[in-house]
Amino acid sequence: QVHVVESGGGLVQPGGSLRLSCTASGSTVSINVMGWYRQAPGKQRELVAVIINGGATDYADSVKVRFAITRGDAKSTVYLRMNSLKSDDPGLYYCYLRCSGAVSWGKGAQVTVTS
Repeated sequence: QVHVVESGGGLVQPGGSLRLSCTASGSTVSINVMGWYRQAPGKQRELVAVIINGGATDYADSVKVRFAITRGDAKSTVYLRMNSLKSDDPGLYYCYLRCSGAVSWGKGAQVTVTS
């Protein structure tokens, strides 16, 4: 069983930056995918960024260039650096991972963009 916890959300002005962190604990040795989804009020949850073992990454078109996903040395941590935040970026950002075929989710970190 894997436990997932996000941190780093907050309030930022348009054009600002935030870094989200996600740490997995438990049986993490077989993690092969980690990533971030987000959900804005009244909208469906959408994929933001994903990173797989080996370092390959993929991003939603709306965040390419502005966001960067990386993994920590321990491979049980993933980060999302968000730059040039816009008014359509706010929402609850969920960390997810796939380990031995099973998907685990965190409870989310709130990101708010307002002037």
